[in-house]
Formats: sequence, structure tokens, C-alpha cells
Amino acid sequence: MKYLIVGLGNPGAKYENTRHNIGFKVVDAFAKEREANFETIKLGDVAKAKWKGRQIILLKPSTFMNLSGKAVNYYLQKEKISVDNLLIITDDLALPFGKLRMKGKGSDGGHNGLKDIQATLNTNKYARLRFGVGSEFSKGQQVDYVLGEWTSEENDMMEERIKTATEFIKGFSTIGLNQTMSNWNNK
Repeated sequence: MKYLIVGLGNPGAKYENTRHNIGFKVVDAFAKEREANFETIKLGDVAKAKWKGRQIILLKPSTFMNLSGKAVNYYLQKEKISVDNLLIITDDLALPFGKLRMKGKGSDGGHNGLKDIQATLNTNKYARLRFGVGSEFSKGQQVDYVLGEWTSEENDMMEERIKTATEFIKGFSTIGLNQTMSNWNNK
């Protein structure tokens, strides 16, 4: 059984520690735990890991956030993975910092990465794990906020929140979407 786990973010050192790149951080943590190494290949950085007999393809698209759909679609086709086995990990302004929520479908919520994925795949029925980044910004400052770096307080809590996010990946690939949501949402 194969799964495609996609962390959304922007490539390059200047974005590395920004809120928008939390998806990259989560798949990095899972790869490290599973001793899988990323390789830069077509449309992104890819690592292959095993978890309880499942093959997990980890993807960090190199297409920049707003064009994530191209990389997602390419690896679904290349690896012959059903959209049912796709999990997108993304930042979410509507959730307080560190709050984690998985859903099996839904709107893009104004997130340009999700918007592009939905347009490219022609469906909103795919699993997504939303990692709350909060909304502590003034009107008109949303872009600066998501492309801004974490506060020291957020950094202090980051490791534990990312570890919890990796539990969602493990659950999604073994016990499935519904049981994972039941077990882990709002933890």
C-alpha cells in the first residue's frame, strides 16, 4: 500500500523558518524519524519511508506554494497512488498556533496552495492536515505574517506539535482517515 504525504511550503533558505513552511517541517520530522533522506528530483524533494508495511512517499514541492497542484498530481500519477491515499499538510490561519485538525474534504479556505491542488486534481475530496499558525496580524498584513518567522514562544512548543503532527501521518497510513481524526483531532 502506497501513500503520498505532501508538506506544503516554499523552497529556499529565505522561507525555511516561516509559518507558511510548516508542511515542510512536518514531513522533514517524519523522514528523520524513519531515517529517510530527501532527494531533489522533478518538481520537488522526495523521500521514501516505510511505516508498518506501508510505503510512504514524502514530497516537498519545489513549485512554490501557489503552484503545488502540479507536483502533487505528477507524483500521484508517477507512483500510481489513489487520491484516497493522499495527505496534504498545510498551515492554517483559522486555527490557533499548534492546533492540529485533519479533514477528508473541504474548501481551500483561502489557502492558495490548496486552491491550486483542488483546481489541478479537480476535487476537494482529499485528506488534509491543517496546522494552526494563528492570526496575530493587523488588517492587510496576512502575507507578511505567513511569510514571517515563528516567535520564540512558538519555537519552544514547535517540537512537540510537530511530533504530534507525525502521529497523524502514521495513523492516516495505517488506521485510516476517520479513525485518525477521531483519535488525534484537537490534540
